[in-house]
Amino acid sequence: MSMKEFNRNYRLGLSKNHLKYPAKDNFPLYTTHQNPVAKFLTVEMYERLFDKVTPNGVTLDKCIQPSVDYTGKICGLVAGDEESYETFKELFDAVIDEKHLGFGPNDKQPAPELEPENLTGGQLDAKYVKSCRVRTGRNVRGLCLPPAISRVERREVERILTESMAGLGGEFEGTYYPLSKMTPDEEKQLIEDHFLFQKPTGQLMVNSGSVRDWPDGRGIWHNKAKNFLVWVNEEDHCRLISMEQGGDMKATFARLCNAINEVARQMKEKGREFMHSDRLGYITTCPTNIGTGIRCSVHIQLHKLSKDPRFDEIVLALKLQKRGTAGEHTDAVDDVYDLSNSARLKKNEREFVQQLIDGVTKIIEMEKALEEGKSIDDLVAAIK
Repeated sequence: MSMKEFNRNYRLGLSKNHLKYPAKDNFPLYTTHQNPVAKFLTVEMYERLFDKVTPNGVTLDKCIQPSVDYTGKICGLVAGDEESYETFKELFDAVIDEKHLGFGPNDKQPAPELEPENLTGGQLDAKYVKSCRVRTGRNVRGLCLPPAISRVERREVERILTESMAGLGGEFEGTYYPLSKMTPDEEKQLIEDHFLFQKPTGQLMVNSGSVRDWPDGRGIWHNKAKNFLVWVNEEDHCRLISMEQGGDMKATFARLCNAINEVARQMKEKGREFMHSDRLGYITTCPTNIGTGIRCSVHIQLHKLSKDPRFDEIVLALKLQKRGTAGEHTDAVDDVYDLSNSARLKKNEREFVQQLIDGVTKIIEMEKALEEGKSIDDLVAAIK
């Protein structure tokens, strides 16, 4: 029996008992739930999708579990494998359309564009921009995603990625640190470098089962310069992250592009590739990240603009997202904010980075005007 057959039979064995009963009797109890799954999943839809299963043995119930276990505002839907997006298309398309503010079943994600030379600008004023960061998610085709992955598949993901990264040279030459074998000194250093990721506590990861067997099969790889790293087997099979002190967003994006292309080339030599759909773009565990999976961000200090009552409105108008520097749901420290692109779908990678560059440039222009005691009313009106 092949590994794929073993994993499929294992998952089917865990999931088929519920088929002894009518689908409507197994419908989730949604009460005060505030997620799109609770909004779109009717009893009738559930009955249509209830007994469907992907080639890897993933069921609808596996994909919707986060929406059942948590009543707050989350996406609530995860993919157990690449095929989940097609097998349970009726529900996934409805959630994708809402979360991405309009993306119908006939819409198509633009082709990837990992070409930093086509950017305009990209050298942001380092007086305000303290650092730049660009990351994206990728998953290995043919293996289940974290919500449905088995131990042996997770270890296979780790093997494929670490062998591919071991083939990197030049500025990308580096070291892999498996979480399960990390020494105290290595852990201390990774914490000091702000590279170490902990066992996730977020509802998507916990309620989807993605943190099972922690820390088995997880790890961190970074290059010698410590400006490029890869998280292995967190929310997706891998998160590739490029970073830079100061305001050189173009160089930060270029490093990520080169690294993605080189890792993909190394994988191809071993007969592997990343999950990608002509319609949805790169496939990720959470439907909110499909398309490019790209999140380009800056840490920017805004003593004046952050005090303007229109600050949040300005950020949204520029199609950006605001966070504290410690991540989602955190506050700014000393008026330093994390600003990033708010969307992942409907533009290519280069376009999202350009959107951030243009938006941050406009924000810096406003900050400078306020420092000089000038009005920014015209600048604000121009972006609405």
